[in-house]
Amino acid sequence: MIRSLKQNFKNFISNNKTYPILTIVAGSIYPLAYYYDKNYPLINSKSQFLFLVSLYIIAPLLAFVGINFILKQIPSFRKQRGYLLPLINLVCFFVFIVITVYGFHKTKLVLAALVGGLLGILFAKHIKKIVILQFLLVFLVLPKLVPDLYREVFYSKEWMNQPDDIETAVFKERPNIYVIQPDGYASFSSFRNDLYNFDNSQFEAYLNDKGFKTYDDFRSNYFSTLSSNSSLLSMKHHYYGNKKLGISPQHESRNIIVEENPVLKTFKHNNYKTFLLLQVPYLLSNRPQTDFDYCNIPLDEVSYISRGFEKKKDLLEDTKLAIKENKSTSNFFFIESMKPSHIATYRVADSSVENERLKYLEKVKDANLWLMKLISFISQEDPTGIIIIAADHGGYVGLNSSSESSTKISDSLIINSMFSSALAIKWPNGQAPDFDDKLHTSVNLFRILFTYLSKDKAYLKHLQDDKSYIVIRKGAPTGVYEYINDEGETVFNKLE
Repeated sequence: MIRSLKQNFKNFISNNKTYPILTIVAGSIYPLAYYYDKNYPLINSKSQFLFLVSLYIIAPLLAFVGINFILKQIPSFRKQRGYLLPLINLVCFFVFIVITVYGFHKTKLVLAALVGGLLGILFAKHIKKIVILQFLLVFLVLPKLVPDLYREVFYSKEWMNQPDDIETAVFKERPNIYVIQPDGYASFSSFRNDLYNFDNSQFEAYLNDKGFKTYDDFRSNYFSTLSSNSSLLSMKHHYYGNKKLGISPQHESRNIIVEENPVLKTFKHNNYKTFLLLQVPYLLSNRPQTDFDYCNIPLDEVSYISRGFEKKKDLLEDTKLAIKENKSTSNFFFIESMKPSHIATYRVADSSVENERLKYLEKVKDANLWLMKLISFISQEDPTGIIIIAADHGGYVGLNSSSESSTKISDSLIINSMFSSALAIKWPNGQAPDFDDKLHTSVNLFRILFTYLSKDKAYLKHLQDDKSYIVIRKGAPTGVYEYINDEGETVFNKLE
């Protein structure tokens, strides 16, 4: 078999055929496969697949047909036609590598095109060998890409099924609900510990003056925006994937958050109008079809290869406008701000635990000012609305970068720093329900809210475990681990 394969390669290289389609596809297929391998959760929609295939495959083929036709009409360029295939192959190869890694960076794209053009001329006679090498690169990527395709095919949303009829709960009260999510805002008690060491009392006093009740030791169940919010809006644990098949839901998280989920179903069952208000299109990067009735960032403003941070909206003004224009309906607002965010994602030259702490706390001050403006506006426009400040995860203070969270950590303060999340609620008339002592983690936030609105405590029978989970890749066998148990104690139990 190997001997036959070698002979086929020799025949391919030695014959006089040009194989235009194969040659052009070879220059594009590896960058495309590599792009999917590195960014699958960001580009797993059908519309993006069609766009990328059109850009990486169809466009170069059409370019070849068009340029080749023009050159045929000019006899003096007959010899130069022999360079066309090598030029298109290598220009596309390097240009698409740049797009894959850096996006549409003009300077890098021009340099890539020049390098590809030069190499296309120099190695024109060896183009078939280059084609073979390019396809070999594709076969090196496929083993890593296949698991993503496997997850896509076998992924199931059964884990989102509720154990009771909460999705058809009937609200006895119908106030507007404002869930404000300041990204990475740590719990109020965390600011008082030795890691954060920050006086946030002025903001807490403001919240108290506005009728909020703060929940000191609240935390998320998962460590990132996507993993936390997909659990929050499903009112269920996903454990980062299907336990039996080991399937990560990462590629589905955005769809779960903005498309039909148990929380949206419950609000819609009660004829609420639903609003998704975003500062950046991070939740829309893979172009999901949102089931919110309104989103301030339409999909036609989101790039097909968006990383989620290219466009920034004036979230405060967009929220004010949505509130003013929807006074006659019962409304649910999910407002996601990127303030204060968290410490640096990756370690850089000036990274240190102290530097990251100081930079994070400056962003907290900015977030406080933004939150006060929004809360003051909502309180004035809608005094009876329920306002919920609920962060998605902690600030990661105590680490040099948040990427260090994938390494096993034993320090309980640092572990809590990843998950500790701000929660403050302005209940109607300042009267919290007698069961709000069950508010410990984000997975149960909406179940408890719906219990309050429906006046049906039976829904409390199916509260999820108040455990926090993380994916560990270094310092212990790779897997999903329980990091904090029901009692708020740090543990290290691998999920089987």
